[in-house]
Amino acid sequence: MRRLYTLLLYLLAPLVLLRLAWRGLRAPGYWRRWPERFGSIRPAIGARVVWLHAVSVGEVQAAAPLVRALLQKPEVSLLVTTATPTGSARVAELFGEEVEQLYAPYDLPGAVARFLDRIQPQLAIVMETELWPNLFNGCRKRDIPLLLVNGRLSARSTAGYRRVPRLVAKTLAAVTAIAAQSPRDARRFASLGADPGRITVTGNLKYEQELSPGLTDQAREQRRLWGETRPVWIAGSTHEGEDELVLDAFRQVRRRLPDCLLVLVPRHPERFADVAALCRRRGYRTVLRSEGIPCTGDTGIFVGDTMGELMLFYAAADVAFVGGSLVHRGGHNLLEPAAAGIPLVTGPHVANFQDICELLERVGACRRVENVSGLAAAVSHWLLHADERRQAGRRGSQAVERNRGALDSVLAMVERYL
Repeated sequence: MRRLYTLLLYLLAPLVLLRLAWRGLRAPGYWRRWPERFGSIRPAIGARVVWLHAVSVGEVQAAAPLVRALLQKPEVSLLVTTATPTGSARVAELFGEEVEQLYAPYDLPGAVARFLDRIQPQLAIVMETELWPNLFNGCRKRDIPLLLVNGRLSARSTAGYRRVPRLVAKTLAAVTAIAAQSPRDARRFASLGADPGRITVTGNLKYEQELSPGLTDQAREQRRLWGETRPVWIAGSTHEGEDELVLDAFRQVRRRLPDCLLVLVPRHPERFADVAALCRRRGYRTVLRSEGIPCTGDTGIFVGDTMGELMLFYAAADVAFVGGSLVHRGGHNLLEPAAAGIPLVTGPHVANFQDICELLERVGACRRVENVSGLAAAVSHWLLHADERRQAGRRGSQAVERNRGALDSVLAMVERYL
């Protein structure tokens, strides 16, 4: 089955390169460092290499506490790979030259062999849901312990993997141990063929994120630039087709709160200019973060067109909507606004964060809505009821604090294989 999979990958390789070139028209980062994606990299980066793969920004954020802990071990060399330019940029922002970083190889046998032969990792750590048959098999053949950390599987992903049961079961057989986010994730991995004896429920590393030193002061200054007395809500990590829905909701919110400011932060940097243009076409005076100017009373929308500042914007706002949830994207990290102490709203599509969403709903820190009118109503309610809003934000931050502990469990697992 893996041979058929590999043949299909080779046949699709020209289309993959065309897709990279096409995406590079809007995000030039996709035009760079192509050899890395085929395993053409410099030789090993040092002795006792620990390799951690985090596909993009969300996985990098989740892995950050683990990376910081591993950096405290001077006896190992740490390599972080990603698959996207935004993920690579986030690694650079968080860790600079403290870690080596590359793009992960495509799951082609030759690319995988070149990568593993030159890096020679002592331990491989893959974040969340990445299952790559040839890469995992390459680790097994070389006796490289492979850990699947912060493992999660949505119902949709599980159903997709069940279409190729033999391939997935053999891929999971190459995994040394799985650190699952929840019992539900553990059951799904086992249902796909993973050895239950190799699965441990460790909790979610996303709960381990720490607010950066000085964030409160930075948020206070950012709020001054927005307007200290006006209500502010933020729509973070929005996708194509979702910005229009957010703007529809904003129009409704402004009927009750005419001086409200919307902070709109698209998920992908190649869409920054398009989103700003959309806001202006809707008739709103729009300020971009990159312009470095304060909002005036007639500014309607502030577009966050920079990378790595979403937590700052959450901390400076009153209410958050977390994107990828009004469209079929599975949602994004609900814990960021919760950790920042503000209540949040999400759409119905939260498969990637189902357990977290249910927890935050139970404590009253999150409201799940079905449509534009529901979004407008939830945002308006919290903006109009300051005491209730502050209590909801406090309950969310307390929930984040209570659910820490995954890092210690994951580190214990890592230590066993170091």
